[in-house]
Amino acid sequence: MAKSLHNNVCEENRFNALFKKHANDLHNFIFYKYGQQFNPKDKVQDAFLKLWKNCEKIPPEKAKSYLFTVANNFTLNEIEHQKVKLKFNKAAPKRDTHETPEFLMEEREYLEKVEKAIANLTEAERVAFLLNRTEGKKHREIAEILGISQKAVEKRIYAALKKMRAQIKEL
Repeated sequence: MAKSLHNNVCEENRFNALFKKHANDLHNFIFYKYGQQFNPKDKVQDAFLKLWKNCEKIPPEKAKSYLFTVANNFTLNEIEHQKVKLKFNKAAPKRDTHETPEFLMEEREYLEKVEKAIANLTEAERVAFLLNRTEGKKHREIAEILGISQKAVEKRIYAALKKMRAQIKEL
């Protein structure tokens, strides 16, 4: 017996609302966890496509965790297939600036130190740190996204900051 429309996400308006609410967070989650080389936009689209195909089976209150799990699994499958390690994209410096070349060089060196420090974090610490510091997510929101306690998120962020401070000082 099929479920009513109120117990699943098959209704177009409900599905669109889910997409608008979670697509950006899902993209950022995949991007921060695995990097750009695994095409987070494609993983978001694939996750929503799979949600649409299974819309009768998924209640609205489980849709968010379903999407994050599916997107994460797609990415893990691609990683296993490609055997690629995480790399960080380097942004080109601005060309027309009023800063001195010395300042630009110091800035580039500092950014390299920060990227290296972030790369040396554990995956759990890196994900929690980037969601908090670059996305501005609160600890409670990160805990919901990752499916862990708020205290665990706080510990991961604190450990990440401690490691990064120590490593940047050494360099």
